[in-house]
Amino acid sequence: MTSSALTAAPSAAAGQRAGELAGFREVQALAYACAEAVAGQLKPGVTEREAARMQREWLRERGVRDWFHLPFAWFGDRTAFTDFRVPLQFFPTNRRLEPGMPFILDMAPVYKGYTADIGYSGCLGLNPVHDKLLSDLEAHRELILREVRERRSLREIYEDVERLMVRQGYANRHRAYPFGVIAHKIDRVKQRRWSPTLFGFGTQSLKGLASDAVHGHRDGWSPLWSPYKFSDHPPRPGLWAVEPHLGFRGTGAKFEEILVVTDSRDPEQSAFWLDDDLPHVRRWAEERTG
Repeated sequence: MTSSALTAAPSAAAGQRAGELAGFREVQALAYACAEAVAGQLKPGVTEREAARMQREWLRERGVRDWFHLPFAWFGDRTAFTDFRVPLQFFPTNRRLEPGMPFILDMAPVYKGYTADIGYSGCLGLNPVHDKLLSDLEAHRELILREVRERRSLREIYEDVERLMVRQGYANRHRAYPFGVIAHKIDRVKQRRWSPTLFGFGTQSLKGLASDAVHGHRDGWSPLWSPYKFSDHPPRPGLWAVEPHLGFRGTGAKFEEILVVTDSRDPEQSAFWLDDDLPHVRRWAEERTG
């Protein structure tokens, strides 16, 4: 999203912002529809590589031609990034799905020039530990939104999320990601007929993130939301793909969705989740009413 869409006066930016947010909401909904469709097709014996290919094919059939990153799939203890030490371990493997095994589907398609990055946690059958992890993620979604609206620094919010995980009895597994990030900025990209990838990441999106990193370094902010000093600044207006990731004894669960940050003085408009009609949010609502 262009910075003006989130920082201009409300009367001037409202129409542009609403239109752009609709584009991001559409691609995020498409990605979650893909996750639910693929999750419904998973069965014992399917490999991570096959699940990743199923996501790619589903999205390509619906017009996706570019990616922030290609789809990932993690099964079993790989959902908790057990013993992950190098980036290559994140890529899909021949690990096969088994009954009762948790899984995570993660994809970041670009559609009509709009980007999304989502994470979907599920389980093949009953798994009480996984169910508890999913339920306890709700508190993290609430904490993140509240503290972003308070304009606390990204680094401080990260530390508060980690403290909440420890109180819940879990390990922080997003620390295993490169730079330990819990979130990163996303933006629009130009539509092209052919959009190459590099090590699984779309080159256009990588260029945009690198450009943000250069400009941010100059101006005192970072497009990566991490526990390190370069994230010790208030939330930057824009769109952030946020993914708190819990781990417990070889079981991992997370959500990933878009958080919108603006420079509005109205707390409710200063930050908000792009869409509340998502699988994990619906699950929590059903748990409260059920």
